[in-house]
Amino acid sequence: MEGDGTGWYELEAEPLAGLAGSALLAAAALAAIYVALVAAVAGATGASYIMFPELGALAYDVFGRPRGRWSNAPVHLATTPVITGALGIAITRVLPYGFLSVLLSVSGAMAVIMALGSPIAPAISAGLLPLVLGVRSWGYPPGIMFGTVLLAAASVPWRAVMVQPGDAVVHSAPATPPGLLWAAAYFAFVVAAVAMVKLTGLRFILFPPLAVIGFEMFGHLESCAWAGYPLRLPLVCFLTAAGGLALHHLLGVTWMTAALSMAWGMAVLQVFRVHVPPALAVALLPMVMEAPTAWYPCSVGLGTLTLTLWFRCCRGSLQGGQIRPTAVCSLRLGSEKREVTDASGRQERGNCTLS
Repeated sequence: MEGDGTGWYELEAEPLAGLAGSALLAAAALAAIYVALVAAVAGATGASYIMFPELGALAYDVFGRPRGRWSNAPVHLATTPVITGALGIAITRVLPYGFLSVLLSVSGAMAVIMALGSPIAPAISAGLLPLVLGVRSWGYPPGIMFGTVLLAAASVPWRAVMVQPGDAVVHSAPATPPGLLWAAAYFAFVVAAVAMVKLTGLRFILFPPLAVIGFEMFGHLESCAWAGYPLRLPLVCFLTAAGGLALHHLLGVTWMTAALSMAWGMAVLQVFRVHVPPALAVALLPMVMEAPTAWYPCSVGLGTLTLTLWFRCCRGSLQGGQIRPTAVCSLRLGSEKREVTDASGRQERGNCTLS
């Protein structure tokens, strides 16, 4: 059910993993500096593939949630997007954009993530991006590797500073629900989105981060930080896309554009009080697009609205098939408190929020 954002509110599905206050501001600044550095290297070397848009999403979550899943999986962080990126290049080199190629890219990336036990869902975007942009160069996977290895290396000292002994740390990837209902619903959306692309000619209706957003919503309903607020998604993604496009037109493809696009995206997330890291990739996408126009944010808004409506149609059935997470905490939504029973049958009190 769409939250009203009043009263006590947490941006995170795992609040203990996230920072707040001045620490969160420092993390956001560090994420923007990191993305600006990657953009500067891409500009100086001419290796445009280094500027992988999902690095913005990854950096924001890695630095903002040093006790979270992405930050505590540095090996997966460095390698999973590279593997799925290579898979995406292989598919793009042999198949044109269409139903088969998109389904192969998305399902192949999902298979890699699940086989490795990796929590790095933005790797799905790495696999789909070559197909959407028509990238066929084998320089793309090494370009991604530069950014992911740099981020993984930077996460180690950051965690050492920000995580105290005894802090709860999330290591494992979230489990997908039993059965295939969630997968059927997710791929039904992917097929519908490709059909919309074919009918309209607007390829960014299925923009790569949307595949990540949908995968988390359908596959990890109970741990997805934005699944509880789906009606905010279209507006948030539209605004981040529009801001990134405007900055691209004003400043061109520069490190300053990357930094300001990150700042704009993070500001939008804070204003709307929803934690959707892939929306930051949406703000950075114009930097790797060829001559983006105003149709880009319109396409993003349409694609996200379609996902939102489909998710709301399917949510009741999905919740019926989900395994509810157990925790030693209480849920506090607005002014309401509830006790949660852990796996051992005890009832505990605390301050924990599942968005």
